[in-house]
Amino acid sequence: MRLEKKATIVSTSVAGLLVVMKMTVGILSGSVAVLASAIDSFLDLIVSLFNFFALNTAEDAPDEDFNFGKGKMEPLAAVIEGTVISLSALFILYEALQKVINPQDMLYMNESIMVMVASIVITTVLVMFLNHVAKKTKNLVIKADALHYKTDIFSNAAVLVALGLVALTDIQLIDAVIGLGIAVYMIYSSIPIIKEGLLMLLDASLPEEDVKKIQKAIIKHEDINDYHFLQTRESGSHVFISVHAVFDMNISLYDAHTVADKIEAEWKQLFPDKKVHALVHMDPYDDSDVNIDEDQY
Repeated sequence: MRLEKKATIVSTSVAGLLVVMKMTVGILSGSVAVLASAIDSFLDLIVSLFNFFALNTAEDAPDEDFNFGKGKMEPLAAVIEGTVISLSALFILYEALQKVINPQDMLYMNESIMVMVASIVITTVLVMFLNHVAKKTKNLVIKADALHYKTDIFSNAAVLVALGLVALTDIQLIDAVIGLGIAVYMIYSSIPIIKEGLLMLLDASLPEEDVKKIQKAIIKHEDINDYHFLQTRESGSHVFISVHAVFDMNISLYDAHTVADKIEAEWKQLFPDKKVHALVHMDPYDDSDVNIDEDQY
C-alpha cells in the first residue's frame, strides 16, 4: 500500500475520534466554538474518506477510456477539500452570528476544555505525520490534508482560548467572536488549496524554476540546434513534458534518438518522486512556423 493511502487511513481514523469527542461535548455544553470544531472534524472525516478513494482511483492504469490514467482525481480531491472547508466555515459563521443575536450560557466548561486540549495534542501529532508524508511524496492531496489539519490546530487553540476566557469572565460573547475568527481563517486557508488544484486541473504549466531546468537539459546537448513547442503540465503524481528538438539534418536517426533518450532520462531525474511522461519530437529543421496551429503556441 502506498504511503499516501496509509496517511489517509490514519487521518480518517483520527478525524472519526475527534468527531465523537467534540460533538458530544459541543452538544452538551452549547458552545458554538466547540460545535464548530466538531463539524469541521466531521467534514475532515468525509474529506479523508474521499481522499482515500481519490488516491486509490488515481493509481488505476491507463485504459481505452482513460488513455492518460486518472491522475487528476488527486487535484480534484484537493479542490473538493478546499470547497468543503469554505462551506463549513460559512456554517460556523452563521452559527456564531446566531449566538451573537441570541446569547446562551455555556455548560460543562471543564469537560470542554479537556476535550480541546486533547484535540490539539492529537491533531499536532497527525499534522507532523502528514507533513512528513507530503514532503516525502510531494502529493497534493496529502499536502492539502496536512494544511487542513494545521488550520484545525489553530482553530482548536482559538476554541480553547475562548473557553478559558468565558470561564474567567463569564462573557458569553467571546465564544461567538472566536467562532467568527475561526470561520474567517478557514476560508483564508482554503484558497491556496483550491487554487493549486484548479491550476492542475486546467493543465497549467510547471513552475518557472522547473521549466528552466527542463530547458537546460535540452540546450546542453550540442547536437540540438534549437527547440520549440515545449509543453509541460502536472496531473496528480504525474508530470508530462514534450518538446520539438531541432537536430542537424546530417545526424543519423539512431544518434538523434540516442540524444532524445538522454534528455528524457534527465527530465525524469528532475522529478524523482513523480512519474514523468517525457516525449522529444525530433525535427531535422525548425518547422515551428509551418506547423503552428491552435493546439500549440
